Amino acid sequence: MSMILQPATQASGPWPGWLAEAHDVLDQLAVSVGAHRVSVLDLLVFAIVSVSIYGVARLAFRIIQRLIRQSHRLDPSQKVLIQKLAGLAIFGLALLIGVDVLSIDLTAFTVFSGALGLAVGFGLQKTLGNLIAGLILLMDRSVKPGDVIVVGDTFGAISKIGIRAVSVVTRDGKEHLIPNEKLMTDPVENWSYSSRNVRLRIPVGVSYHSDLAVAQRLMLQAAGAAERVLSDPAPTVWLKAFGDSSVDHDILVWIVDPELGVGNVQSEILNLLWVLFKQHGIEIPFPQRDIHIRTPDGTGKG
Repeated sequence: MSMILQPATQASGPWPGWLAEAHDVLDQLAVSVGAHRVSVLDLLVFAIVSVSIYGVARLAFRIIQRLIRQSHRLDPSQKVLIQKLAGLAIFGLALLIGVDVLSIDLTAFTVFSGALGLAVGFGLQKTLGNLIAGLILLMDRSVKPGDVIVVGDTFGAISKIGIRAVSVVTRDGKEHLIPNEKLMTDPVENWSYSSRNVRLRIPVGVSYHSDLAVAQRLMLQAAGAAERVLSDPAPTVWLKAFGDSSVDHDILVWIVDPELGVGNVQSEILNLLWVLFKQHGIEIPFPQRDIHIRTPDGTGKG
């Protein structure tokens, strides 16, 4: 590699005055790498063309992205998928145009292609796997932005399906980034896959001395008074079992907005039920034990 400083030559071409002189000076400052000659002018042209093509590609992508978001015929999953495919197509086309405009000889990169293949095979394997998994998730629409899912110990609503991971926001405001591959291989509980209606099961126990008909009516009344509980399907009460110290029931209610949380619905129903039970004399039992004491003479007292 050598630096070549060529003497100034008479400017030619449609370059006026000082631009022609600047052109010649920048072209004289060059470096030879084997059979290739790279001048400062070449680097400057490369930078200007690259920035221009990238800027046009970004502008075109933003315009297409806005048009996709404004479309009413596509659901959220289809919009995200088309945006990602459009982005890949636009920037891929921009790369090809840049190579053609700059007249880059791609054979010069044959040496690096093998190293790049090894890097992809070892270091970028997970990244490419997550990219492909993300595209598959968007195409089969098994999960989509807005869905409420459970993956392992994570429960929340999907806010974004990215290139590498799915963003799940929990009710605590924490954002969990789950790799796309994990959603492809691990069991996923989707609360809004085919329907957004979700049924909640709220266990309630009453004393054996209580009037079960009255207690069950009050359970239905409390469930129906909760703000987010649906009237269709209507709440129901099931007698579940005769427990050790209580008659066990399940209150079954339906909601349509699980992304707003489920614990607050249960809390509201139980608070209303507490007041109703107090008003009607329904006892909520607690565990009781009978203690038998034996005396030295063998008699027992209980």
